[in-house]
Amino acid sequence: MNSSILIGFALGGPEIIGIGVIVLLLFGAKKLPELAKGIGRASGEFKKAQNEFKHSLESAEEEAIKKDQDSDSKS
Repeated sequence: MNSSILIGFALGGPEIIGIGVIVLLLFGAKKLPELAKGIGRASGEFKKAQNEFKHSLESAEEEAIKKDQDSDSKS
């Protein structure tokens, strides 16, 4: 049932071209490079934050394992 819902949101070539034309009409040709640059920066910041979060989770997991091993060895 979920797959039939997701198929309705699938984008093909004509849909992407249509969205591009609408964006071009809304923002104009002069604003598109600025818009693309902003989207690129936001994407980069998101990936950076995602990597930092992943690293902090891995560090916390390693510390928890180390503390668990230390407490087991003391017992």
